[in-house]
Amino acid sequence: MIRGLEHLSYEDRLRELGLFSLGKRRLRGDLVAAFQYLKYLKGACRKDGDNLFSKACSDRSRGNGFKLREGRFRLDVKKKFYTMRVVKHWNGLPREAVDAPSLETLKVRLGGALSDLV
Repeated sequence: MIRGLEHLSYEDRLRELGLFSLGKRRLRGDLVAAFQYLKYLKGACRKDGDNLFSKACSDRSRGNGFKLREGRFRLDVKKKFYTMRVVKHWNGLPREAVDAPSLETLKVRLGGALSDLV
């Protein structure tokens, strides 16, 4: 515990220290991993059946130009999988974050986007 912050609530302590909550930090890590995976796929050849994510085939997309398709499952358990957790939030990111030229640029742009995203 940091001295002087004992009397504050969890959210107030995070705000005072300039940190995101655990949920947002997990989501940030998931989005960074998805960016690395998708960036790797753009420049590499891939085999059939090697897809972790599938691109949404729609030319009417608003926001970022690289939307991912959300799968449908009968079981609620699969809704907690990594790919399902990431797709909804990835599609909500602005174009500047998705089209980042490097990982460091993405991390900076995610900071601003995550404050509004969740």
